[in-house]
Amino acid sequence: MRKKRYLTLTVIICLIASFIMPSAHAGAAAEPISAKDISAKSAILFDAGDGGAGVLWEKNAHERLPMASTTKLMTALVAIEALPLSTVVEIPPAAVGIEGSSVYLCAGEHQTLEALLYALMLESANDAAVAISIAVAGSPEAFADMMNDRVKSLGLKDTHFVNPHGLDDPEHYTSAYDLAVIAGEAFRNKDLRRIAGTYRSTMPLGDSDGARLLINHHRLLRSYDGAIGGKTGFTKKSGRCLVSAAERDGLRLISVTISAPNDWQDHQRLLNYGFEAYKSICLAAAGELEYAVSLSGGEQNTVLASNPCEIRVTLPRTHGEITTDVLLTDIAQAPVKRGDRLGTLRWSCDGKDIASSDICAEYNAAVHKNKKFRLIEWFLSLFGLKI
Repeated sequence: MRKKRYLTLTVIICLIASFIMPSAHAGAAAEPISAKDISAKSAILFDAGDGGAGVLWEKNAHERLPMASTTKLMTALVAIEALPLSTVVEIPPAAVGIEGSSVYLCAGEHQTLEALLYALMLESANDAAVAISIAVAGSPEAFADMMNDRVKSLGLKDTHFVNPHGLDDPEHYTSAYDLAVIAGEAFRNKDLRRIAGTYRSTMPLGDSDGARLLINHHRLLRSYDGAIGGKTGFTKKSGRCLVSAAERDGLRLISVTISAPNDWQDHQRLLNYGFEAYKSICLAAAGELEYAVSLSGGEQNTVLASNPCEIRVTLPRTHGEITTDVLLTDIAQAPVKRGDRLGTLRWSCDGKDIASSDICAEYNAAVHKNKKFRLIEWFLSLFGLKI
């Protein structure tokens, strides 16, 4: 009987303590990560959300290294941007029997681009990668040129592709930083995000009634809170490569490791640090901050203007006070068109600028009719005409 009382008392004390003790997110500083804590040769934690802070942590992030099948993030992005998902692809002989991961496509069978993308992202199928590249560009080499053009559009300098699947080649490389930017761009695409975030799917087994089962190799998708997808990769030359994306409360983080013996542990540690140390803050919803700007020569004396887009920023959880400065045009001159810039909003924190936004007219503001009439009358008088 006495043991039961002690047990009951212990449980009560633990419950009380759980309410009294602060949580990990209640303002306590996150424990920093050192380079030796991460097994990867190269790694990065990247804030890829709107208004994101970019690099949050890095280790040799700009070193050029082989990337294995993490290549397929760019393969998928280029394909989705080039062709409709419903495009029917006839599997060419060149896509059959590619070494490495495969869904064993057969020459002449038909698959939609969407089905091939599921095979690419879930099963990391190299044969699907080649089939996609030929369908989009006519050859893997021409497709690699498209991939490199997309890299240039992102302003990246440490990435070069020579194939769509990531099998080893001396001229096929990336850096952890570049791969994080590519992943961030990829996960802005809703179709790619949906496909990469799927754990289980099927694709037709040739032109028969059968089906191939596709299982996503990314472990964190089902084990990490907020995981939305990613891509695995491995060759003997590259070692274990991994890209992970996770999102909580508007904060979207990308973790990348290259040549990492303990990649899954590395990613959980990096993502945990990111979510514990940083938060995404909405400074203003679209149209939330509204101002009346004086209007000269218009049918009304003022015109309403506001921030046209949501303003979001990532800050440390221990950030200081956020201040807002509003700079408005003293007097706007009619006519004013919807979207015309009439001012600027600036936010700062701890003495540093953190965000800005235009203040734009919410509607058209026409010239006053009488003034417009006088303007026409004056113009006609130049030619000796009268109304």
